[in-house]
Amino acid sequence: MQKLKLTVLNDNVAGRWCRAEHGLSFLIEADQTVLFDTSSSSDLIAYNAQILNIDLQQIDTIVLSHGHDDHTGGLMLFEGQKLICHPDTFLKRHRKSNHTELGIKWTEDEIRSRFNLQTSSKPIKLSEQIYFLGEIPRLTDFESKNTAFQKFDGTEDFVMDDSGLAIATSKGLVVISGCAHSGICNMTVHAMNVSGIEKVHMVIGGFHLQNDDDVTQKTIDWMKSMQVEQVIPSHCTSFSAQALISKSFRFSTVKSGNIIEIGEI
Repeated sequence: MQKLKLTVLNDNVAGRWCRAEHGLSFLIEADQTVLFDTSSSSDLIAYNAQILNIDLQQIDTIVLSHGHDDHTGGLMLFEGQKLICHPDTFLKRHRKSNHTELGIKWTEDEIRSRFNLQTSSKPIKLSEQIYFLGEIPRLTDFESKNTAFQKFDGTEDFVMDDSGLAIATSKGLVVISGCAHSGICNMTVHAMNVSGIEKVHMVIGGFHLQNDDDVTQKTIDWMKSMQVEQVIPSHCTSFSAQALISKSFRFSTVKSGNIIEIGEI
């Protein structure tokens, strides 16, 4: 059986050959090939894909972690694929601090006319190994308690569309997050429940931890208690939070162009 292969089409840090921008896009190759998020722009992921000899037009399925523009901006590079996301992905939203918009640039109707769109707040089993997690229950007492975002009607936006992927491998479960606005611990326990797999080998992606603080330390303690083997923060995880995590979990900085292979599926 083939290995699980994760190729970083973009993360915030440039690799040796590949460019970077603020955003995230991972190509997942297991028993199905899935593009997880499309970063902020089509030009960058197209450039990096060419450097990496990846034919993006061979991708059949795209999954969006949530509706922020740094995860959806590259969508217009594609057309005709199956596109999976939470129904709230298309909400109009802005930052509280300066009222700048940060939502997806296109309406649901525009996206539906271009893609085979499937929206779901429930988990979807994409293949024997890959699960779209749907809406993440907010269960921990330390995550997702505040938000920097508002909907256009003025109500607080806790980014309920935030989701991720869970992938079953011979080493255990791999949980892949775009931003984890729902809380990376909440996402991980939900992934375990959805997949029925208790052993978590790796958690990787944006954790949305902003500081060397109590929330980050509680996240580390939770990951230790669950005996997660590898914790690899990237994208929206601040430098200070990554530094604190690195004291408990050794990892290399995620860079555009990185390729991670994980055992046999």
